Amino acid sequence: MILGPELLLKLVKEKKLVEGLAERELTTPEGAGFDLRLGEVYTISGSAFLGITHRETPKIEKIMEYTEGELRTMIIKPGEFFLVSTIESVHLPLDICTTFIPRTTTFRSGLFLRTGVAQPGYEGKLTFGLKNEGPITVEIEMGARFVFAQFHEVVGGTQYKGQWQGGRVTTERREKQI
Repeated sequence: MILGPELLLKLVKEKKLVEGLAERELTTPEGAGFDLRLGEVYTISGSAFLGITHRETPKIEKIMEYTEGELRTMIIKPGEFFLVSTIESVHLPLDICTTFIPRTTTFRSGLFLRTGVAQPGYEGKLTFGLKNEGPITVEIEMGARFVFAQFHEVVGGTQYKGQWQGGRVTTERREKQI
């Protein structure tokens, strides 16, 4: 079951389900979820390893960050790929998970998001892959709404125990997966 805005706003107030929401989302959310904003942008380099028991993600470098009251934009050329994080952080209880959908203006501009699921018990900022798969250059403001979060009830689930807890963006070195 997808949770609606009335219940979500109650959970934001009582349980801090999402912290850092824009005033627009706190007063007049649209649809069944919240729009989230672009907070940080990272480039990736080096190499990656995805094994059966171990993994190592590429090196990252933060190239841009949202600052309240500061107007900053980034240019994304066709074919460019970045990791991006939200301004907002989530604190998911054990009976709620979150899925993410690009806003339609995001993909209508040629930008495609690579998203996942924030599992029950996850806490932290959210990180996605963002790639310009269109034929045109796109300019996006830091703090712009770019992804929509839907919250789902989970029945009979378990708590997320993964190593991405807390919103980290990359591994420090090759590590054993838990």
